[in-house]
Amino acid sequence: MEREIYIIRHGQTDHNAKGIVQGKGVNLSLNDRGRKQAQAFFDAYKDVPFDKLYSSSLLRAQETISAFRALGIPHESRNELDEISWGDLEGTTATMESDLVFQSLIKRWREGDIHAKPSPTGESPFELQQRQKKFMEYLLSTDHKKVLIATHGRFIRAFMCTLTGKPLSEMETFTHSNLCLYKVKELAGGEFEIVLHCETEHLSAI
Repeated sequence: MEREIYIIRHGQTDHNAKGIVQGKGVNLSLNDRGRKQAQAFFDAYKDVPFDKLYSSSLLRAQETISAFRALGIPHESRNELDEISWGDLEGTTATMESDLVFQSLIKRWREGDIHAKPSPTGESPFELQQRQKKFMEYLLSTDHKKVLIATHGRFIRAFMCTLTGKPLSEMETFTHSNLCLYKVKELAGGEFEIVLHCETEHLSAI
């Protein structure tokens, strides 16, 4: 099957704008800019004949594809698509870029310690990937040819590794921003090729 999967990160939230960690446990709506981003993406891709929409269980992902849902395209919310749980880091005011605890964690992941958790209540990349594999097993059992998935930044980093067979230690090579698009094509033998990498051309007018 020539399946194409369009994977987008949700639009901006107030936490994104302030550099505050969200994760699985913070359930904010889009802010004004996030809604404009969602509209811009819809305007650019509304004519793609998606036969299925998937989103995480979190508001920011579901709201990002609300215009597609209004077209009557079947939608399914699945918690396997939720963002990684950052545990005690969620809701902290330090930005990810400057927080030493966060940077130490990323270093461990880059060095291959994919079982390292942000905190005892958080989730490891390995655990995140197990969720992703469960979702992909489900998706591949369907006959949907063009699928749109609305999900989250760290999820996308890990998901690209999951789909392409790269180790999770390479997550950081897959960049992301609010309402960026990754387009992935299924190849023969169950392999996947990334066609678009963090595409944001649709946001150029915002």
